[in-house]
Amino acid sequence: MKRRTFDTLASTIGALLGVILIIAGALLTWGGTFANNQVKDQLAAQKIMMPTATHNPKEDSTVTAFFATHGNKLMTTGKEAQMYADHYIAFHLTGIGGGKVYSELSGEEMGLKASLAADPKNAALAEKVATLDGTVNTVFKGESLRGMLLNAYAFWQLGQIAMISAWVSYLGGALFLLLALLGFRHSRRVSEVDAL
Repeated sequence: MKRRTFDTLASTIGALLGVILIIAGALLTWGGTFANNQVKDQLAAQKIMMPTATHNPKEDSTVTAFFATHGNKLMTTGKEAQMYADHYIAFHLTGIGGGKVYSELSGEEMGLKASLAADPKNAALAEKVATLDGTVNTVFKGESLRGMLLNAYAFWQLGQIAMISAWVSYLGGALFLLLALLGFRHSRRVSEVDAL
């Protein structure tokens, strides 16, 4: 194969790869922007104000600093949703449910209701069922909100990954285009009869 033919072929492939990477970067930018805007709009619509503290005495200093910085602001980012879900809601749910999750509390409640059905005049048991029912409802709502916020965080994080990938694609595309231009330039300088 002639050197000029090889240089032209390699440069053409490089140029095509550069264009493909730039198109991929544009699509990744669109996806990342879409994800970030959706999370921001959906969280803002919920009007959740970030607390200034979690009230967890055992939390890491970075968590304390995060809530101090973001406190009294409207939640609009996936990171805020994740911190609120993992460090505020989770901490308080542990206290409300005594360390038990909804499924455990609900199972306990069903057992107590069965006992109450067998002894409907037991006032102490009825009061215990009523109290546990309130706890089960609160923990269910808290776990549901926590799950939704963590889904928002996951979607936001995918948007962040898409944006980073977009920049890598842009840089790779630019590099391939530069190399292709250098290859075309080199192909003009070599003799038509030069072989590899």
